Amino acid sequence: MKYINPAFFKFFDHLSKNNNKDWFDANRSTYEEEVKKPFRKLVEDLTEKLAKDLPEINREASKSIFRINRDIRFALDKSPYKNHVGAVFSRNGTKDADYPGFYMHFGGEDIMVGGGKYEVSKEQLAKIRQEIFYNNKEFKKLLGDKNFVEKFETLQGDKNKVLPPDYKEFVKEQPLIANKQFWYMAKLSRKEALSDDVDKIILSHFKAGYKMNKFLWDAISA
Repeated sequence: MKYINPAFFKFFDHLSKNNNKDWFDANRSTYEEEVKKPFRKLVEDLTEKLAKDLPEINREASKSIFRINRDIRFALDKSPYKNHVGAVFSRNGTKDADYPGFYMHFGGEDIMVGGGKYEVSKEQLAKIRQEIFYNNKEFKKLLGDKNFVEKFETLQGDKNKVLPPDYKEFVKEQPLIANKQFWYMAKLSRKEALSDDVDKIILSHFKAGYKMNKFLWDAISA
């Protein structure tokens, strides 16, 4: 099925040069028809397919899709709009900071799909590190999974420079124990985004992250 048309990216190409309320208001109908509507349909269809394997995920697209408006209260960049539309697939939509879910965004600069755990509390980090420490064999198996490596290469995230004493030697064996985030991401091309199989492409990426997400969720929910 065709979701995204060239007009989708044309809108963001112009927005990048005209990121102001007057221009957006003048082109709001294009945004609604060529960006918001097809992106929502893509989110709805992906949610339906993901829910077959993950029945706990949120089914309401309105809770999954981020607003295009930027929060500029504390930002140096006062541009009012993001140059992309994004969505998260989790238990409680965009407000869910716990569940290791999936994320995608489509915009003028890049098209990204991925998942994992981006926001990690102090307590959750301790649990994830403990799980990695005691189950490193399983963790390494997930990191080496052919499908995961092909799609994402490895886990990403900021690292702590100082580790608890228990992990100071272990980090030599497993450097990812130093992470304080555990996410993975892949970049798609516009050609892929414009294809009739874009939903299948995205779903194949999400499925490559199933086992890693489960490892993270089992750790923090123990």
